[in-house]
Amino acid sequence: MRVLEPASENERHQYPRPQLRRSEWFSLNGEWDFAIDAEARWSAPEQVEWDSKILVPFAPETPASGIHNTGYFKACWYRTQFIAPDSSGGRLFLHFGAVDHTATVWVNGSIAGSHAGGYTPFTLDITDFVFGPGMQTIVVRAEDDPMDLTKPRGKQDWQVEPHGIWYYRTSGIWQTVWLERLPPSWIARLRMTPSVARWEIKFDVHIGGVCPDGLRLAVELRAGDRLLARDDYAVIAGEVNRGVTLSDPGIDDSRNELLWSPERPTIIDVHLKLLAPDGSVLDQVESYTALRVIGVQGDRFVLNGRPYSLWMVLDQGYWPDTGLTAPDDGALRRDVELARAMGFNGVRKHQKVEDPRYLYWADHL
Repeated sequence: MRVLEPASENERHQYPRPQLRRSEWFSLNGEWDFAIDAEARWSAPEQVEWDSKILVPFAPETPASGIHNTGYFKACWYRTQFIAPDSSGGRLFLHFGAVDHTATVWVNGSIAGSHAGGYTPFTLDITDFVFGPGMQTIVVRAEDDPMDLTKPRGKQDWQVEPHGIWYYRTSGIWQTVWLERLPPSWIARLRMTPSVARWEIKFDVHIGGVCPDGLRLAVELRAGDRLLARDDYAVIAGEVNRGVTLSDPGIDDSRNELLWSPERPTIIDVHLKLLAPDGSVLDQVESYTALRVIGVQGDRFVLNGRPYSLWMVLDQGYWPDTGLTAPDDGALRRDVELARAMGFNGVRKHQKVEDPRYLYWADHL
């Protein structure tokens, strides 16, 4: 059992959702109880024969997990215990970066939710399953039939040993597991759409939880130390849908300083605050975007309205000891740096939805 402390900047895999960041999060990565259910016989946590430990978020097929079982098994089970952070008056959310392929999650003996899809994140509101401030137990069952060739499997081989262009299978948890406590009203979803033609960024923001009249959303945009925009908008029916128009210099050379490109990856930092009717801050998040628009004209790729030549590398996204999971955040950054050092200006990820941290480094570097 562990007492959770807010994750530090030295957390091995860093903040898992870089485009909707809060100042505090709680990592559940680390050692969990583990059991392989080769024929998927067990259906409930009390049936499981816990016989080993695994290092999350590395898949049991990898050496880094401590299991290194590359054989066939249809399901595997995980269990961890912790002291929950105080979420009085708010909500406690459990996030999974990715679990391959179908996950069922129990919290303190009750099913909190399930998810299908081995490459996509999912979130569960576990507030109602948490028993006060004491010890909490999470159990995860991951089912992934190695012989089912109909589900999306990327480059995972169905033979015992990898052959041709295939790799070892990936089962169970293979991206970060983490907790987040939120107030009764919070910024739930954010989508930003840039327009170079209109020199603006459109915001679509959805508010979660209770949504009383009079809420407002404060938006601030900065490029480095330069303030680009600052305003606030009324929350209507739990949403804010507005376009923030930037001051347009009107001259190409000046415009280029703010446009994003691989040669000059200018990032616009975004700060959002959800304000109560009295002006107090209910929730705040940080994100980022860029003035970057892509398209196609005939057979040419177009970046920000101009033809752009692509020099791209095909990247499998596998590591020798950790499989689909990067060993740490530094490894993701290093991959982007190596692609640049070899003269490429883009990467094609081959049959994999990559960790959002990779996209963060690609955007910033």
